[in-house]
Amino acid sequence: MSITTLDATTALIVVDLQKGIINSPFVHPIAGVIERTCALLAAFRQYDLPVVLVNVAGGAPGRAEQPGRFSTFREGFSDLIPELDRQTTDILVTKRTWGAFASTDIEVQLKTRKVTQVVVTGVATGTGVEATARQAYEAGFNVTLALDAMTDVRPEAHAYSLASVFPRLGETGSTQDILHLLAQRSA
Repeated sequence: MSITTLDATTALIVVDLQKGIINSPFVHPIAGVIERTCALLAAFRQYDLPVVLVNVAGGAPGRAEQPGRFSTFREGFSDLIPELDRQTTDILVTKRTWGAFASTDIEVQLKTRKVTQVVVTGVATGTGVEATARQAYEAGFNVTLALDAMTDVRPEAHAYSLASVFPRLGETGSTQDILHLLAQRSA
């Protein structure tokens, strides 16, 4: 389904655009993902809509057959990239699981602000972005995914999320689609 509308109070959630991750060998160049995410950040801030910046600073406990790519977190790993230009009005959420909702107070923070819809961007498509989108959907938010503002190191995970998972969670489209809808609201 393409993007049809944005609710009156829609929040932007930017997942894991942080110093310890952005130099990974992504499927799509990270510079474009950052550029498009920054365009969304500017628009959401311009229209006084909530912005959530998510970083990861640990992992969920428990065993897995495949250990995570980042088993230890070096100094500065979780620092947000400067391009995001964190503002005092932004909500910062530090997670220790794949998704931003499972072990944080993001749901309460969004519902306190009367948010009913979220737009999700960031990395990695098949883990942090997908888990956050799933959890937002399960929490009752309308979910929109800016497909050109996300990437992954695993081509098959990226493609599967875009084709098979995201259309079942919400509406999908481009950064430009979302920017167009935001501009229409103020016209």
